[in-house]
Amino acid sequence: MYVVTGGAGFIGSNLLAALEERGLGPLVLCDRLGDNDKWRNIAKRELTDIVHPDLLFQFLDANAARVRCVFHLGAISTTTERDADLIVANNFNLSVALFAWCTRNQVRIVYASSAATYGDGSQGFEDGIDQAALAKLRPMNAYGWSKHLFDRRVARKLAEGRPMPPQWVGLKFFNVYGPNEYHKGSQKSVVAQVYPAAAAGAAAQLFRSHDPRYPDGGQLRDFVWVEDAIAVMLWLLDHPAANGLFNLGSGKARSFHDLAAQVYRALGKEPHIRYIDTPMELRAKYQYFTQASTGRLRAAGYSRPFTSLEDGITRYVTGFLAAADPYR
Repeated sequence: MYVVTGGAGFIGSNLLAALEERGLGPLVLCDRLGDNDKWRNIAKRELTDIVHPDLLFQFLDANAARVRCVFHLGAISTTTERDADLIVANNFNLSVALFAWCTRNQVRIVYASSAATYGDGSQGFEDGIDQAALAKLRPMNAYGWSKHLFDRRVARKLAEGRPMPPQWVGLKFFNVYGPNEYHKGSQKSVVAQVYPAAAAGAAAQLFRSHDPRYPDGGQLRDFVWVEDAIAVMLWLLDHPAANGLFNLGSGKARSFHDLAAQVYRALGKEPHIRYIDTPMELRAKYQYFTQASTGRLRAAGYSRPFTSLEDGITRYVTGFLAAADPYR
């Protein structure tokens, strides 16, 4: 049995699809579906059970002997969420309890950390579980802080020689894009936000740069095609000896202009982009550059190349966004 928390979300639903395509199961989803179209992300899946987060540990205790791996992807991922108590309850306390359950029952766990833990990037983007290095990071929002807090909790357990799950991996996801992110509203990837304007032949809007080191549209991010993120998780499933805290990014920063322009080109159109001021409340926390260091993941044995921005966006646009059924 494979349990995926946040399984109805963007990355979780893509993981469930990949596990099903492999013929693995039974598959159990833990999530809150709410009253929007989030359920459509999992409408094509054969699921053994859908468990509400409030009942997760009751379910796990009843099925402990059957659970082979927990993929813990569930979290409040909105970077603008201000309710820190809510974030701590969902992103930290639940993760601590789930990690402890996996330790007691000797079940493998792969959990989602985030590139938001790196803050403004001034300390670089080197991954790893070293306590001293982690202590230097300064996340710029409550979401990133909650993920960082849990990374540091795991690092301390490891340093103290305390019991651990048979496999434990944290993944610092960078800017992932791909199908099944449509329920995320303003938190959708810029690809999904640009697509409607590009399809209509209108101008797409990007934030103007307020840093003289970067031209408008020249802000840089490590954009990751979701299939690459899933490939890493499946590789971890095949390599139970791999443990640690790893970046999950392409290792190559690209500009927002490049990204938006490729959406137009995937539709056979010339780019049409205009720039608007970044809202004042976002400027102080705006990241102008992110780029994953992938050396530790490669050293662990992962050798598959990451998809280029051009190929990933083309697949997304032609295979999903422009399709009658955009869901995986």
